[in-house]
Amino acid sequence: MEPLLLITHADAGNADALGTALEVLRAAASVEVCETSNPGELDGALHRAGSRPIVVAGGDGSLHAVIRTLHRRNDLRGKTLGLLPLGTGNDFARTVGIPLDPAEAAAALLEAVPTPMDLIVDELGEIVVNNVHAGVSSLASKHGATWKERLGPYGLGLIGYPLGAAMAAINPPFLRLRIEVDGELVADVDRKVLMVSIGNGRSVGGGTELNPEADPESGNLDVVVSFATEPLARLGYAVDLVRRSHHERDDVMHLTGGRISIAGEDFWISADGEISGPERRRTWHVEDAAYSLLVPPHISAS
Repeated sequence: MEPLLLITHADAGNADALGTALEVLRAAASVEVCETSNPGELDGALHRAGSRPIVVAGGDGSLHAVIRTLHRRNDLRGKTLGLLPLGTGNDFARTVGIPLDPAEAAAALLEAVPTPMDLIVDELGEIVVNNVHAGVSSLASKHGATWKERLGPYGLGLIGYPLGAAMAAINPPFLRLRIEVDGELVADVDRKVLMVSIGNGRSVGGGTELNPEADPESGNLDVVVSFATEPLARLGYAVDLVRRSHHERDDVMHLTGGRISIAGEDFWISADGEISGPERRRTWHVEDAAYSLLVPPHISAS
């Protein structure tokens, strides 16, 4: 296999898992490891990559940081990335079928083939690798991030999102939003929205599939809009979310498209787990085949 550049965060706290993966990789390939602790160091490490595949050792946030840096430098298209899912949630790895065990992920990487991947980009040029959502789901992510930080040192970070979701369900925000998909109006401010989720990947929070039919190889984004604002409807929506059938409900719209716009009263968004806002208007579009990801040949998102 050709030489690899492996990027890891200096404070990731996954030394044992990384060591296991490196042992497997170095049995078959030359691997240069670059530890980075800030955006400047990351930019410098990526500048030295040349034509080598760039392997990200970390979770969704680490993958987001690498892709964002390359995208801002107009150096993403044509790049080949690999992923060793050593984070907490590893949601994008789940979508594309990369094993979550470090040794198995490394072995799969050695046999993987470059596969074109889509990317979500907003009107400001900011990117989303996996998923962006607003409403009760973003509030769940906000609470979940707090619990993830508190419980992470005890190895319980993965339950942060379920705890956050439970807290958000107590007093969920209802939003009056105008939502357009490819220029077509799908929701207006006269109807309250529980949440809207735009998926390039299927899940958030370590396996909660907000967009269970999302496919980052399709050239389209998966959009779920929930109008389940009444108490019983919210309960049913939560149950169906666990069953991965929430997008089939009568009070849910499920669409695909290449351009999605949201406007209306103040709303917060969660983009790859990063919370921002309040916003009044945002637009996202898909950049198809924005980069290539090394994916096991027997598994793909489609």
